[in-house]
Amino acid sequence: MLNTIKNLLGFGPKANYADLVKQGAIILDVRTPGEYASGHIKGSINISVDSLARNLSKLKDKNKPIITCCASGMRSASAKNILSSNGYTQVYNGGSWGSLRSKL
Repeated sequence: MLNTIKNLLGFGPKANYADLVKQGAIILDVRTPGEYASGHIKGSINISVDSLARNLSKLKDKNKPIITCCASGMRSASAKNILSSNGYTQVYNGGSWGSLRSKL
């Protein structure tokens, strides 16, 4: 049960984010546009978690790796669940954008 919860929140087995990006992964920043404007990972896409379900068409390839990030990791976990429940097959919760940036 605990492992299931950890996996849902993105705290399961660790992914090598740098390798995923080299393989063409999308970095999806799910913070608000204002938060994104104050700093973000170069090359990332900004779709706030509140509008993600309405903007799935912007993420065309459901088999392409997607790394979600936000300010703390909570919204990115929600985004991961939204994407997974809509058929996206390789979704990773990268946690906070600052922490993710240091892993790239």
